[in-house]
Amino acid sequence: MTVHIEDAPPRVPGPGPSAAGPPPPEKRRRPPTRWLPYLLLAPAVLALAAVLGYALVRNVIISLQEFGRRQLISRTTEWTGLDNYRAVLENERFWDSVVRTFVFMAANVVLIMIIGTLIGLLLNALGSKMRLLLSMALVAAWAMPVVASTTVFQWLFDTQFGVVNWVMRSLGFSGYEQHNWFGSGASTLAIVTVLIVWASVPFVALNLYAGLTTVSGEIWEAARMDGANGWRIFWSILLPIMRPFFLITTFLEIIWVFKAFTQIYAMNEGGPDRQSETLPVMAYMEGMGQNQYGAAAAISVLTLIILLIAMSFYFRLIFRQEKEQS
Repeated sequence: MTVHIEDAPPRVPGPGPSAAGPPPPEKRRRPPTRWLPYLLLAPAVLALAAVLGYALVRNVIISLQEFGRRQLISRTTEWTGLDNYRAVLENERFWDSVVRTFVFMAANVVLIMIIGTLIGLLLNALGSKMRLLLSMALVAAWAMPVVASTTVFQWLFDTQFGVVNWVMRSLGFSGYEQHNWFGSGASTLAIVTVLIVWASVPFVALNLYAGLTTVSGEIWEAARMDGANGWRIFWSILLPIMRPFFLITTFLEIIWVFKAFTQIYAMNEGGPDRQSETLPVMAYMEGMGQNQYGAAAAISVLTLIILLIAMSFYFRLIFRQEKEQS
């Protein structure tokens, strides 16, 4: 018996899955990336609002009250409206403190940025061993507690046993037998300036060196081959590259120096005769020293407003730089 097997007809590819290829992957719903940074920052913002917001609101409320020793004992609330602000603005000592604060801040920030930039460039130019040694010295100065460093500077400039007076006498200068370096507000603030600059320079220097390590070595070599000197390389190449660093660092230093309190108060308590008072020290002296907490709160609120107004011009500069770069 013979079985005949007919040839099967050829299969025509149809619109099935084998002809169309694998099915397209399902579109996954991605979270909106536009809101992701705000969601990540929300916990920190809420924590700051809870901790600092209450203190700020409470401070504003106290500034609208007559809040002194009598009110503390009797636990009474006497609303005075804007009388505290009016009294503070009419006080000449307040405006002297405003001028003193801005001059003190400007001198410190300029010195910190210049010296910190020079040391940062030095770190970038040194060898590994000397760079490590200098970095350790900078970190040690930066990590020293403020009260401890202030105590050391008080000893250095002490009237009877100060090292500075001994050095000046050893160099042959006359008039430094028990010389009082804290006899005027200007000399007191000058010593505080040295202290703040000494403690703040490491932050600028180390951060600048970290930023310089990201600059390609080819840029340096190309500039040297073109005959550019060190100043030309810094001004025309490094400064434009590191401009965001300088802007944000200057911004931080302005805030830190403007609100400096511990160094000034621990050095000479704002003396002599309150001649070295800045706005934070004046607010503390009015509150804790004179028991005028309403006036002290008004000074602190005005200090915050003055700082925000001053920083608004700096914010405009930062935004303008960002627009030019974009």
